[in-house]
Amino acid sequence: MNAYVSSVIEYVKKKYANEPEFCQTVEEVLTSIAPVVDAHPEYQKVDLLTRMVEPERMFTFRVVWCDDAGQWHTNTGYRCQFNGAIGPYKGGLRFQANVTPSIIKFLGFEQTFKNSLTGLPMGGGKGGADFDPAGKSDAEIMRFCQSFMTALYRYIGPDVDVPAGDMGVGAREIGYLFGQYRRLKGAWENGVLTGKGFTFGGSLTRPEATGYGSIYYLQEVLKHEGEDIKGKTIACAGFGNVTWGICKKARDLGAKVVTLSGPDGYIYDPDGVSESQEKIDYLVEMRNNGHDRVKDYADKFGVEFHAGEKPWGVKVDVVMPSAMQNDVHMEDAKKIVANGVKYYIEVANMPTTNDALQYLMGQKGMIVAPSKAVNAGGVAVSGLEMSQNSERLVWSAEEVDEKLQGIMKNIHAMSVAAAEEYGLGYNLVAGANIAGFKKVATAMMEQGCF
Repeated sequence: MNAYVSSVIEYVKKKYANEPEFCQTVEEVLTSIAPVVDAHPEYQKVDLLTRMVEPERMFTFRVVWCDDAGQWHTNTGYRCQFNGAIGPYKGGLRFQANVTPSIIKFLGFEQTFKNSLTGLPMGGGKGGADFDPAGKSDAEIMRFCQSFMTALYRYIGPDVDVPAGDMGVGAREIGYLFGQYRRLKGAWENGVLTGKGFTFGGSLTRPEATGYGSIYYLQEVLKHEGEDIKGKTIACAGFGNVTWGICKKARDLGAKVVTLSGPDGYIYDPDGVSESQEKIDYLVEMRNNGHDRVKDYADKFGVEFHAGEKPWGVKVDVVMPSAMQNDVHMEDAKKIVANGVKYYIEVANMPTTNDALQYLMGQKGMIVAPSKAVNAGGVAVSGLEMSQNSERLVWSAEEVDEKLQGIMKNIHAMSVAAAEEYGLGYNLVAGANIAGFKKVATAMMEQGCF
């Protein structure tokens, strides 16, 4: 590997030794882009990589809120504005008890390259808080969101930083956040947030966009291999918006999702979660009832439930981990290989540990696609929402879906071309990293390595 690349990886590991998620994603990305750095010695001359792995700025702030019983609580909020070389910072807000600076930073770093791949003018950012909305009343969530935005609003704006939803932050939370932003600013700047409700500037198909986009990307992979998506079986994780979108679009195209998972275990539905509209609609009910358990699906539809397990040992055509980071470890990867799975399509952000990812990529005949390319449909439609807000327009669902399909097709094509340019064959992981990196690197160089 290029000595300069190795030195920057070691710099990050030493400086951020207590931030494992961030170190993991930096190592994965920089290892992939080593051939580009070899071809551009000017990057080392200006120490471009060290600039790129350090966020431009990161805010930490307290969030104080009162529960329904009158008890006050204090949480920690974060916003990482990682890289604004190609546009305003763009990335979601995550409300989960396990949110840490490492998670926010790795997500912001990944978002920088993901946004670059979309072809839209968006920089990379991420934020959130160590607050768990589960079990909280609407009034408690509203008060938390209002306090969170009171601390954040000075640092965001339509041309500065545009947050969106993520895990624990859906349309309800975005609505409360925007309401507080409008109250504080006294202005109608609905382009400051994406993932909004349709009544105040949200885009049609946004809730389904990440799931839809991942299926469109899978279609491109299958076309490259001379196969059709029709009849394929898919193993997914989670049961939120992303998996819901995967189920809907898989059904439309003749494939079926046979697994869902939650903190309590996973279900196996051989007839397919997407077999009926009732099943798909029930995912929305499960997401909104606050139970946070997938066993409810098994109880309602009489299918297998495997307590405390993950679905990666199920024999399917396609594995699409779609829940959370580091969800697939080496022992899971070995089960996937033993089942003869050909297509491993990451959907969640960094769902695979580095050792498991390298193991899967090393399997002859297996195709691995990275999350930064596969799940870019969500932020792509967020970018389209920003365009609609700017132009005071509302596009039809068909218009948005057509644009989304075009973006996902282009991301696949860019990744293939980037890998082939550096003699890496059909390496979608390296290709996505290289394609995303090249645009950001060029912009930084042209702006004086800002």
